[in-house]
Amino acid sequence: MTTERQRPLRADARRNRERILEAARTAFASEGLAVPLDEIAHRAGVGPGTVHRHFPSKEALIEAVACEHLERLTLDVRAALADPDAGPAFFAFLARMTAEADTKQDLTEAVASTGGPMGAEAEERAAQLREQFGSLLARAQQAGAVRDDVDAADVQAIVVAALSAGRRRSTDERPGRLAEIVFDCLLPRRLHGRPRRAELSRAIPPGRSPVG
Repeated sequence: MTTERQRPLRADARRNRERILEAARTAFASEGLAVPLDEIAHRAGVGPGTVHRHFPSKEALIEAVACEHLERLTLDVRAALADPDAGPAFFAFLARMTAEADTKQDLTEAVASTGGPMGAEAEERAAQLREQFGSLLARAQQAGAVRDDVDAADVQAIVVAALSAGRRRSTDERPGRLAEIVFDCLLPRRLHGRPRRAELSRAIPPGRSPVG
């Protein structure tokens, strides 16, 4: 990764790297992190040696995919922070995360293993995401949309639980169900007992999938 930062890749090498990342992202999302490098090379249409030139180890490839994912989440949080309606913006972000549980096994595994060591780039991006998410939560709490006795670590624990539950569900006849349950946990006590579908419809515009 250091070499790539110091010297721009040729066009063909850049295309190969993007193909490898796309294949890895798809494979990890649908099958988990155990997919072998040789299988990813096959799906990317390149040789195993090409994969190893860009990513010398399986861990390096996983970290590259994780960095992309963290960057996307950070952009999503920043977009939510720019939304003037703090409560729905916060819940829409959480709905997107929980709705991905059934189709992104890599997300569940990555979140579950955050206690392990990460590279400097992933650590930096994770820190940025935590900071931005903390701001998003605080803004929603100030607006009275989220209970004030939870912090970012509490919300993360709830989301991890929802992701783990979603991964174990083979079918779901009620899209958004996990998001609704998360909402119930986070709404101020004065709002409990109100229909949760109304909260979900406010957070996610009609006709739009929670996963975008």
